[in-house]
Amino acid sequence: MSAQEQDAGSLRSEYTYFAPVTTRWGDNDIYGHVNNVVYYAYFDSVANLFLIKEGGLDIHTAKVIGLVVNSSCNYLAPVAFPDALEGGFRVNRLGKSSVEYGIAIFKVGEEKACAAGTFTHVFVNRETRRPTPIDEKMRRALEAHLRVAN
Repeated sequence: MSAQEQDAGSLRSEYTYFAPVTTRWGDNDIYGHVNNVVYYAYFDSVANLFLIKEGGLDIHTAKVIGLVVNSSCNYLAPVAFPDALEGGFRVNRLGKSSVEYGIAIFKVGEEKACAAGTFTHVFVNRETRRPTPIDEKMRRALEAHLRVAN
């Protein structure tokens, strides 16, 4: 991967929604920084907070839920407990029943991300687990954060 590809999505100005991310003591690994797998939990929390607060998703009773089918992360700078972090969120691609988010983790007040990646949900019927179209309220919320290609 080129340095340009790795830096894609690494600036705060490339994101349109932000959520606080709380580091925990247990996030640190033996090397003294947040372990790589923890970033995926941060991504999951940022995406789901958006879906709940902006898209109206009721995680307990909704007939349609989002399942993760793909994710990626580029690690750009270390973070450690007790760093104060924020997750940046945008929509990279929006399909009929799927959406790819761009998510980055920033130290509060910093312009360059510590990690940036993607997180893809397919919306499915809770019972059958079969893909289902994204409802209009959720679609409008996602469209409001759709990244315009440069």
